[in-house]
Amino acid sequence: MNSKTKPAPPPHSTEENIAYLRQMLGELRTVANNEGADMLRYLIEMAYVEAGDILTGLRPLSVRGHRDPAVDVAFKATGKFKL
Repeated sequence: MNSKTKPAPPPHSTEENIAYLRQMLGELRTVANNEGADMLRYLIEMAYVEAGDILTGLRPLSVRGHRDPAVDVAFKATGKFKL
């Protein structure tokens, strides 16, 4: 290693990263609210709540591999529609 090269900082834990994301989302929510961007504020709020749920263990970090059975139900038309 070159003497001028700094060693890589230790990686943050997943919990620290999610907590950081939640903090940033809280700040973005305030900005969106102050600007009257209601839909953005709502979407940011949902992400903020999701991050909090992950931190408290109410939700898994990822839903990869966990499918909702209703999503796998095929849609079958009942017949032709007349307008």
